[in-house]
Amino acid sequence: MTSALATYQQGGILAYPTEAVFGLGCDPDNEQAIKKLLAIKSRPVEKGLILLAANYSQLLPYIDDSKIPQDKRFTVLSRWPDGITQLVAKNANTSALLTGRFDTIAVRITSQPDVVALCNATNKPIVSTSANLAGQEPAKSWQEIPEALVKKIDFIIKGQTLGFAQPSTIIDALSGEIIRS
Repeated sequence: MTSALATYQQGGILAYPTEAVFGLGCDPDNEQAIKKLLAIKSRPVEKGLILLAANYSQLLPYIDDSKIPQDKRFTVLSRWPDGITQLVAKNANTSALLTGRFDTIAVRITSQPDVVALCNATNKPIVSTSANLAGQEPAKSWQEIPEALVKKIDFIIKGQTLGFAQPSTIIDALSGEIIRS
C-alpha cells in the first residue's frame, strides 16, 4: 500500500501521530478492519474505541446529536480541538465494535495536521487507540512503536505529535465528569 489514504480505504491499519502519542486506527465503517485492529492490540471489544475527526460534521453519522441539549451544545463544542475526548450518545446504527459495552461513543476533534488531512480526504473520522501493546506505555513517536506492532500494521504516517504531555482526557460530554485524566 502506497499511502495512508489507500491503506484506510482498503481496510488497512495505520499508525499515526495524535496530540500526545501515536495512535493505531482504521476506517470506522469497516468491521473487518476494526476486528483486525482489536486483534493486533489484544483489546477487548467491551472497552470501545475513540473516533478522531477533523471536524464535528464527520462525527455526526456515529453520534446521536439530538441528545446534546441546546444549552450544553456550546460547552461541548468549545472543548475542541485537541486534548479532550468526549463521551456522547451513540447513533443507533453505530457498531458495537466501536462503542463496546457502552451506549456512548468516545469522540475527539484534533488539529494534528496528518490526521486532519486524512479525515478531510475521506470526509470521515478514523478509529483511534494508542500504539502500544496492552499494559505498555504508548509510543510518543513512530520510532517508538514496538516492532511486534510494526509487523502487523499496514502503514505508518511518520509525522509529529502536537507535543502534548499526556494522552487525551476523557470526559462525559454533558456532565463534564472526568473519566480518564
